[in-house]
Amino acid sequence: MRVAVNAEQLLYRSPGGIGRYTAQLLTLLPRLYDDEVVPFTARHSAEAVSRALQSVGVAPGELDRTVVFPLPRPLLYEAWHAVGQPQLGRLHGADLVHAPSVAVPPRSARPLVVTVHDAAPEIFPEAFPRFGRRFHRKGLAAAARRADLVLTGSQAAAGEILEHSKVRADRIRVVPNGIAPPEQSPELRRALLDALGLAGRDFVLWVGSLEPRKGVGTLVEAMARLGRTDTLLVLVGYDGWLGDDQISPDTRARLGNQLRQLGPIGEEQLWALYAEATVFAFPSRHEGFGLPVVEAMSQRTAVLASDIPALREIAAGAAQLVAPDDVAQWASVLSWLLDDPAERERLGAAGVARASLYPAAATIAGIRAVYAELLGR
Repeated sequence: MRVAVNAEQLLYRSPGGIGRYTAQLLTLLPRLYDDEVVPFTARHSAEAVSRALQSVGVAPGELDRTVVFPLPRPLLYEAWHAVGQPQLGRLHGADLVHAPSVAVPPRSARPLVVTVHDAAPEIFPEAFPRFGRRFHRKGLAAAARRADLVLTGSQAAAGEILEHSKVRADRIRVVPNGIAPPEQSPELRRALLDALGLAGRDFVLWVGSLEPRKGVGTLVEAMARLGRTDTLLVLVGYDGWLGDDQISPDTRARLGNQLRQLGPIGEEQLWALYAEATVFAFPSRHEGFGLPVVEAMSQRTAVLASDIPALREIAAGAAQLVAPDDVAQWASVLSWLLDDPAERERLGAAGVARASLYPAAATIAGIRAVYAELLGR
């Protein structure tokens, strides 16, 4: 099977969860099934495209097949959504096209699969810039018109897609997202944490893109209220849109050097942080899946997350869930978990069992079954 995949998300300044999803498609389809992948992108230099693809482990054979369209990203996506041009062309004889986001290419003779991760801009429009809302709305409409099948990662996301778009229920397939943790020795983890200045420290970890719906301000304020000098708050990830006001200057000053904002880091460092965190906290107001929760649970780390539909579905009792935006409750439960190693151990064991249900190989198998459904194979 030869699958054309839009790899453009890997060239964003903040690839996010869609970037991780795209990387799995590009690398695991060839590895697990000996399928051929044809990446395609908007206009970038050959060096930039090659660097982005190699950074996630795309093999040289896939690099050689990469198709680069002549328009830069904003123009390409606008043209796709507005007028269905430019056409995809031959794409090296691909059997099927997969758009891993709502950047939806035109229809062609090949089946088209579109992954819609959530309907967040429709549910929380105030949390997105005007351009982002417009892009998502046009992309959802294009997916409803063009996609043979629409993938999403949770039943919660499927429900909101049905409510906020014209995608029909019979065209939605739920394939949960998956993880592929690396094997790391305790010695390597200690060395990685030492390089970050965190070796031997208790810390609460958050991972994501700094944007309004992630609720980071709630977590930071909760930690400031605790006033614990023995526990750091570590924030990891890219700056997102509208992120400048997520942490107030007053709260930042109250935490002082107890707040460590690391920005984007490498995969090895990320997994070491997941494994060594005292508590992983995820205060999102909305998620379509919540991949960092599963990643943290897989490392036997106690998870405290928001009580929202997708996280209730994904965690299923293996995490402590509290109301988003309730700073007092977040502070109270954080304090309890930080002082109760037995409860952290209980949650850690439950999390490992739950996370084992979400291997990346199962995600790729589910996606490939959707391809086979369309191709009659």
